[in-house]
Amino acid sequence: MKYIIEHLEDEVWEWCILEYKHMSEVVGKENLIFTNVSKAEHHKISKYGEVHEESVRSMNLKNACLMEMVADKILEPSDAKKFDCFVFGGILGDNPPQGRTKVLHNLFDMRNLGQEQMSTDTAVLVTHMILNGKKLNEIKFQDTISLETNDGEEIILPYRYVVENGKPVLPEGLFEMLKNQEGL
Repeated sequence: MKYIIEHLEDEVWEWCILEYKHMSEVVGKENLIFTNVSKAEHHKISKYGEVHEESVRSMNLKNACLMEMVADKILEPSDAKKFDCFVFGGILGDNPPQGRTKVLHNLFDMRNLGQEQMSTDTAVLVTHMILNGKKLNEIKFQDTISLETNDGEEIILPYRYVVENGKPVLPEGLFEMLKNQEGL
């Protein structure tokens, strides 16, 4: 199964790299494709998957499914037999969502992972879990994460995350990166 990330940010930001690395660990480098990435930025993520400058829109994919919150149908384990690849918008989700993946709606069948917004790496993880037999309602989630910094400040991540062993699954290094950002 291929997982295609249509990169929709202006740059490949540090947080993108952390999420893309996490996706690669979940599904394997050989199953991960990044599209819409400028040639100048390929080197930042090429060790995590195949990188293309062109958009997924020009790839003429067959049996592809767009993972989209507004889709009418929820992803089911049986969808693993219907589709060869799954397309995700590689964006830092705005809260509320801005609908930047709308341009892809008429190109692919669509499925959702519920109505709560997830980080892209979480959406890939959940999709992978479902395609390997779990139903969405069998996956444990936490909505909105609050991370406390050393100086008593709080960082709020207003998204849905998978919970494993009582803790939300986050990309390695994300909390440290957020703590070290100026103004946080």
